[in-house]
Amino acid sequence: MTERMTEAVLGGATPEELERCPAPTTTRGLCVRKSEEKIFEGLAPSEIDVRKSLHFDEVPLPELAPDEVLVAVMASALNYNTVWTSMFLPVSTFRFLERFGRQGPEGARHDLDRHVLGSDAAGVIVRRGPGVRHYGVGDHVVITTLYSDDQEPIAQWDGMLVSDQRAWGFETNFGGLAHYTVVKASQLLPKPGYLTWEEAASTTLCLMTAYRMLISSNGACVKVGDIVLVWGAVGGLGAFGVQLARAAGCRVAGVVGDSHKAELARSLGCDHVIDRNELGDLTTPKGWRALGQALRDAFGEDPHHVFEHVGRATFGASVYVARRGGTVVTCGSSAGYQHEFDNRHLWMKLKRIIGSHGANYQEAWEAHQLLSRGTILPTMSEVVRLENATDAVRRMHRNEHVGKVSVLSLAPEEGLGVSDPQLRDRVPDERLHLFRRARER
Repeated sequence: MTERMTEAVLGGATPEELERCPAPTTTRGLCVRKSEEKIFEGLAPSEIDVRKSLHFDEVPLPELAPDEVLVAVMASALNYNTVWTSMFLPVSTFRFLERFGRQGPEGARHDLDRHVLGSDAAGVIVRRGPGVRHYGVGDHVVITTLYSDDQEPIAQWDGMLVSDQRAWGFETNFGGLAHYTVVKASQLLPKPGYLTWEEAASTTLCLMTAYRMLISSNGACVKVGDIVLVWGAVGGLGAFGVQLARAAGCRVAGVVGDSHKAELARSLGCDHVIDRNELGDLTTPKGWRALGQALRDAFGEDPHHVFEHVGRATFGASVYVARRGGTVVTCGSSAGYQHEFDNRHLWMKLKRIIGSHGANYQEAWEAHQLLSRGTILPTMSEVVRLENATDAVRRMHRNEHVGKVSVLSLAPEEGLGVSDPQLRDRVPDERLHLFRRARER
């Protein structure tokens, strides 16, 4: 049954033809196995080889809830949450699935012995539940990450504040690194017509997270002329942070890890680039002062906002360099969750720390509009096939990547899915392929 639907999707079948195809009951996907939760016990994160815990398995698909759709995934992308899941750190994500399973029949569908990963995807809707109103079978879509209960009152204010909001593919099962995925209708957005499947799939999680951090009133709410310091300026998240800050009229300082990345950061639009290796130990006041001096030398003043997602290795420096009354907005801790900073620089200089996570549906839509118009562009640096993606996850764990790594799922080759060639022709080629060409060099 899965093969018939896949053939129909790849053959460009009409919605009516897709409806007549038997719905798949299983999917192939990149998984971790519950039986292997303990395989890395006693190892430091740097000693773990994530390829040992990742498998390309067949997993049963659940019946759709009324507000869900089944999507044939043409392409997906890697995010750092796949690295966390594959290490079973800081906790095994099977704990998330078990907790979800205790909430009732809908959650119980996710509590399996295999966890299908992935929080980005672009594809074709092949089935929809009876409660789905704005999208239909045959629609080309991208998928946002927020899996939220829209019946909680707070969801009408900010879906990220729902008591049980979840990251799809990380805190739910049936993620995007698969042939088929199950998602809520409130995760769907129209696929930008000028992008290929793999380009479109590389944008949602990181772009929308960066949008909430910098642009939204729930984050830093930057304004024209602000100075923004972006850590990891050419990484999956930081590269969108740079683009958004520049589009908002900010001056941007980007921190990178080597000279090759520095060149890419300048091409992306950073006004000033700092190689963190030239600053010394950024967990010490000496390193903080070196960073602060480098920023004052470049701009003549301290940054208004710091875009922080590295965590333990940089957080003390972030709090130190933000100006009096400035903001540190943080969404993650890839270098460790236990942060240390000198609180005198926070309280005595009236600075703020804002915790940010994902994006609500409205923020996702607003970020998506910037992408759909070509104001913000993908940062895809390479493409791998789903069945060969484990090596790419390993490189991400070792910080050997730039931008976003896309993953071909059902799409047989790169370059497919463009339905608006006129807009594509108007987007400068050097911008659209900036990260791909930088990696190839």
